[in-house]
Amino acid sequence: MAPLIYFLCALTALLCTVLLFRGFRRSGFRLLFWSGLCFSVLTFENLLLLLDRTIWATSEDIPWRRHIALVGLAMLLYGMIWEDKK
Repeated sequence: MAPLIYFLCALTALLCTVLLFRGFRRSGFRLLFWSGLCFSVLTFENLLLLLDRTIWATSEDIPWRRHIALVGLAMLLYGMIWEDKK
């Protein structure tokens, strides 16, 4: 059951990525671009979680997986600050 949940989380993040980039392409609103970048990194992080828990099946977490999610959130934060100054 857990691998299904991990897969659905990755799929949801991928769907958010696609929808955010589509919205950016239609409207040109730059915050959608930064949100799409954040969700693309979160999709990658969720795929790593799926691989870590199902394929590699190690008892320990990959410590750098959390750093990848932090990079995605930092990109979103940078985009929010940068767009606010314009």
